[in-house]
Amino acid sequence: MIANILSIHGMSGLYKIISRNRNCIIVEGLSDKKRTSIPLEKKMISLGDIAIYTEDGEMPLRNVFSSIKEKNDAQKLAINPKTSSSEELQKWFFDVLPTFEVDRVYPSDIKKVIVWYNLLIENGIVDFEEEQENDIEK
Repeated sequence: MIANILSIHGMSGLYKIISRNRNCIIVEGLSDKKRTSIPLEKKMISLGDIAIYTEDGEMPLRNVFSSIKEKNDAQKLAINPKTSSSEELQKWFFDVLPTFEVDRVYPSDIKKVIVWYNLLIENGIVDFEEEQENDIEK
Protein backbone atom coordinates (compact mmCIF):
# COMPACT_ATOMS: atom_id res chain seq x y z
CA MET A 1 0.00 0.00 0.00
CA ILE A 2 2.91 2.40 0.50
CA ALA A 3 4.39 2.11 -3.00
CA ASN A 4 1.98 4.82 -4.20
CA ILE A 5 2.87 7.18 -1.33
CA LEU A 6 5.58 9.74 -2.15
CA SER A 7 7.93 12.04 -0.32
CA ILE A 8 8.60 15.04 -2.57
CA HIS A 9 11.74 17.14 -2.21
CA GLY A 10 10.95 20.65 -1.02
CA MET A 11 7.40 19.78 0.04
CA SER A 12 6.44 18.76 3.56
CA GLY A 13 4.25 15.75 4.24
CA LEU A 14 3.42 12.73 2.14
CA TYR A 15 1.49 12.50 -1.11
CA LYS A 16 -0.65 9.78 -2.65
CA ILE A 17 -0.36 9.21 -6.40
CA ILE A 18 -3.72 9.85 -8.05
CA SER A 19 -2.81 9.84 -11.73
CA ARG A 20 0.15 9.88 -14.11
CA ASN A 21 0.84 11.10 -17.61
CA ARG A 22 3.98 11.67 -19.70
CA ASN A 23 4.83 15.04 -18.15
CA CYS A 24 3.61 14.96 -14.56
CA ILE A 25 2.08 13.10 -11.67
CA ILE A 26 -1.13 14.22 -9.98
CA VAL A 27 -0.81 13.76 -6.22
CA GLU A 28 -3.02 14.37 -3.21
CA GLY A 29 -1.57 15.53 0.10
CA LEU A 30 -2.33 13.10 2.90
CA SER A 31 -2.73 15.86 5.46
CA ASP A 32 -4.62 18.51 3.49
CA LYS A 33 -6.25 16.38 0.73
CA LYS A 34 -5.31 19.02 -1.85
CA ARG A 35 -4.43 17.79 -5.32
CA THR A 36 -1.51 19.16 -7.25
CA SER A 37 0.46 18.44 -10.38
CA ILE A 38 4.15 17.55 -9.93
CA PRO A 39 6.51 17.61 -12.93
CA LEU A 40 8.41 14.36 -13.45
CA GLU A 41 11.70 16.28 -13.15
CA LYS A 42 10.97 17.00 -9.47
CA LYS A 43 12.93 14.85 -7.03
CA MET A 44 10.54 12.40 -5.33
CA ILE A 45 10.73 8.94 -3.83
CA SER A 46 8.19 6.27 -3.09
CA LEU A 47 8.08 5.05 0.50
CA GLY A 48 8.24 1.56 -1.02
CA ASP A 49 11.77 2.33 -2.27
CA ILE A 50 13.17 3.50 1.08
CA ALA A 51 15.21 1.22 3.34
CA ILE A 52 16.85 1.58 6.75
CA TYR A 53 20.49 0.55 7.30
CA THR A 54 20.90 -2.41 9.63
CA GLU A 55 23.83 -4.57 10.70
CA ASP A 56 22.58 -7.22 8.26
CA GLY A 57 22.16 -4.89 5.26
CA GLU A 58 19.08 -2.82 4.54
CA MET A 59 15.53 -3.32 5.80
CA PRO A 60 12.67 -1.99 3.65
CA LEU A 61 10.72 0.83 5.30
CA ARG A 62 7.51 -1.21 4.94
CA ASN A 63 9.02 -3.85 7.27
CA VAL A 64 9.98 -1.16 9.79
CA PHE A 65 6.44 0.24 9.64
CA SER A 66 5.03 -3.28 10.11
CA SER A 67 7.20 -3.73 13.20
CA ILE A 68 6.04 -0.38 14.61
CA LYS A 69 2.42 -1.28 13.85
CA GLU A 70 2.77 -4.62 15.65
CA LYS A 71 4.37 -3.05 18.74
CA ASN A 72 1.77 -0.25 18.92
CA ASP A 73 -1.43 -2.09 17.94
CA ALA A 74 -1.75 0.03 14.77
CA GLN A 75 -2.13 3.16 16.89
CA LYS A 76 -0.51 6.56 16.52
CA LEU A 77 2.86 6.80 18.28
CA ALA A 78 3.13 8.54 21.63
CA ILE A 79 6.73 9.70 21.09
CA ASN A 80 6.97 13.31 19.92
CA PRO A 81 9.73 13.69 17.32
CA LYS A 82 9.86 17.48 17.79
CA THR A 83 10.56 17.43 21.53
CA SER A 84 12.44 14.14 21.94
CA SER A 85 16.21 14.17 22.31
CA SER A 86 18.48 12.22 19.97
CA GLU A 87 19.06 9.67 22.73
CA GLU A 88 15.31 9.19 23.28
CA LEU A 89 14.75 8.75 19.55
CA GLN A 90 17.54 6.17 19.26
CA LYS A 91 16.32 4.29 22.35
CA TRP A 92 12.80 4.16 20.90
CA PHE A 93 14.14 3.01 17.50
CA PHE A 94 16.21 0.25 19.15
CA ASP A 95 12.93 -1.16 20.49
CA VAL A 96 11.50 -1.19 16.96
CA LEU A 97 14.62 -2.23 15.04
CA PRO A 98 17.39 -3.47 17.37
CA THR A 99 19.86 -4.01 14.51
CA PHE A 100 19.75 -0.51 12.98
CA GLU A 101 23.15 1.08 12.33
CA VAL A 102 23.54 3.97 14.77
CA ASP A 103 26.30 5.54 12.66
CA ARG A 104 24.23 5.57 9.46
CA VAL A 105 20.68 6.18 10.72
CA TYR A 106 20.51 9.73 12.03
CA PRO A 107 18.00 11.17 14.51
CA SER A 108 16.50 13.14 11.60
CA ASP A 109 15.83 9.84 9.81
CA ILE A 110 14.11 8.45 12.92
CA LYS A 111 11.99 11.61 13.15
CA LYS A 112 10.86 11.10 9.54
CA VAL A 113 9.92 7.49 10.26
CA ILE A 114 7.82 8.61 13.24
CA VAL A 115 6.12 11.49 11.39
CA TRP A 116 5.45 9.37 8.30
CA TYR A 117 4.11 6.44 10.31
CA ASN A 118 1.73 8.69 12.26
CA LEU A 119 0.56 10.38 9.05
CA LEU A 120 -0.14 7.01 7.43
CA ILE A 121 -2.03 5.74 10.49
CA GLU A 122 -4.08 8.97 10.68
CA ASN A 123 -5.13 8.42 7.07
CA GLY A 124 -6.10 4.78 7.55
CA ILE A 125 -3.13 3.41 5.63
CA VAL A 126 -2.17 0.41 7.75
CA ASP A 127 -1.27 -2.17 5.10
CA PHE A 128 2.48 -1.95 4.68
CA GLU A 129 2.97 -5.18 2.73
CA GLU A 130 4.63 -5.26 -0.66
CA GLU A 131 2.27 -4.84 -3.56
CA GLN A 132 2.35 -5.28 -7.29
CA GLU A 133 3.11 -2.22 -9.43
CA ASN A 134 -0.26 -2.49 -11.16
CA ASP A 135 -1.96 -1.88 -7.78
CA ILE A 136 -1.12 1.83 -8.06
CA GLU A 137 -4.15 3.89 -8.95
CA LYS A 138 -4.22 5.16 -12.50
